[in-house]
Amino acid sequence: MKTRLAALPLLAASLLVPAANAADKPAAALAPKPSLTVTVIQPQRMDIPLSAAANGSIAAWQEASVGNEAQGYRLAEVRVNVGDPVKKGQVLAVFAADMAQAELLQGKAAVAEAEANLAAASADAQRARDLQSNGALSAQKITQYLTAEKTAKARLDVQKAAVNALQIRLNQTQVKAPDDGIISARNATVGAVTPAGQELFRLIRQGRLEWRGEVAAADLAAIRPGQSVRVTPAGGSAIDGKVRMVAPTVDTATRNGLVYVDLPKPGAAKAGMFARGEFALGGKTGLTLPQTAVLLRDGYSYVFQVQPDNKVRQLKVSVGRRLGDRIEITTPLDANARFVTAGAGFLSDGDLVRVMPAPAR
Repeated sequence: MKTRLAALPLLAASLLVPAANAADKPAAALAPKPSLTVTVIQPQRMDIPLSAAANGSIAAWQEASVGNEAQGYRLAEVRVNVGDPVKKGQVLAVFAADMAQAELLQGKAAVAEAEANLAAASADAQRARDLQSNGALSAQKITQYLTAEKTAKARLDVQKAAVNALQIRLNQTQVKAPDDGIISARNATVGAVTPAGQELFRLIRQGRLEWRGEVAAADLAAIRPGQSVRVTPAGGSAIDGKVRMVAPTVDTATRNGLVYVDLPKPGAAKAGMFARGEFALGGKTGLTLPQTAVLLRDGYSYVFQVQPDNKVRQLKVSVGRRLGDRIEITTPLDANARFVTAGAGFLSDGDLVRVMPAPAR
């Protein structure tokens, strides 16, 4: 009987132990589990360069139209072609000058004749002056001699003016470049008889090119002459340029204004090419996050902030410029807060996460 009574406490103790373990198991099973292991990072303050981008075309700084000034002459020789560099005063084309030379010789002969007539009239007039005092000649005769001298002198001046005009026409048979530059168009054909005023060549003055960017009206106020511009032609390498002038008007249809940018070293760029330019407008300081920390959903940008209890909070933010692998956050953020930098696409607001520090950079 005593042995059975002594065994009762041991049996009771053995029954109590499994009951305690059964109570602990549901508590462990109800503990929340992290849905994801994430790395976090704090916003970094950086200097952000400001710029404005625009599209436009490359064009000649100025073009010169080289036309025909001679009337009715045959084009005998063309000495340049499209793309040739030329110097000011260089002969570009030559017209047949036989007729002009013959007319000039005829005019010079007329001048010689007028000079001889003037010499004879001057001699008669001088004799009339000498005899005027003694009354050997009548006043009427003296007046005739003096008038003949003046008439002969006037005729000589007319013939000299005609010779000058013929010399100019002869000079016009040679078409010369009005400035240094590059031939951009040629309409001259050997053997053609072109009317006066017809364009024979088109010249890019001094070989200078410029980019004409169409800039939004909101950015025009920040652009000043002398600012640096990075111009990138389609399929080409970037070119350094400087703002020469900002147009005083804005297109009413597009609300864009033209900005003229000099290209001192255009390289392989050609007039007529499409190009994209970026204007340097200074800089500012702002908070940035890695681009992997910004999630795009339904057209909006979101970041996930990790709370002290390791639950994430979804925040809607506005973004600015991109700097390499980082992006500016324009919405005010706590600079000491932690944000998920990897795995944000698998999270929802309120999820519990396991936090791992971001690797050292």
